[in-house]
Amino acid sequence: MADKSARDAPRLITPAGLATIRAEYAQLFSVERPQLVETISWAAGNGDRSENGDYIYGKKRLREIDRRLGWLSRVMKAAKVVDPATQADREQVYFGATVELADADDRRRTLTIIGDDETDASNGRIGWNAPIARALRGARVGDERLVELPGGEKSYEVIAISYPAGTYPAG
Repeated sequence: MADKSARDAPRLITPAGLATIRAEYAQLFSVERPQLVETISWAAGNGDRSENGDYIYGKKRLREIDRRLGWLSRVMKAAKVVDPATQADREQVYFGATVELADADDRRRTLTIIGDDETDASNGRIGWNAPIARALRGARVGDERLVELPGGEKSYEVIAISYPAGTYPAG
């Protein structure tokens, strides 16, 4: 049962991330799935299903869509929306922060820490529970953090921290 509680734990997500997940759910549920059901129904009426490519592919794709809808539904149910623009303490790394880092060779990289369900590592958008994000939590400009990566430990210095513009309490 520990697996179920981990799956149902609140999942931090940005408002934009939740909107993207809702849009994908709506597209699959309201557009793709009904079209596919219609295609499968048409293909089933064509006789022998064992050699009917439209029917076989359609049923396989329908199972994939249903699995994806189930996953998206669980994500939306457990989502805890956190708007980075409302972060009061902008001097430390928290959820939604964009952080500029430098390694020991002064190679720089910029990361934005977002929800685990909206990551895009190739564009520097990493999940809140990624090893580097966990290591950076609470860091301030000038802090050095050691990160355990698959290739070994690596040290990063925090060069800059920023959050999206928005209205937030004066701090």
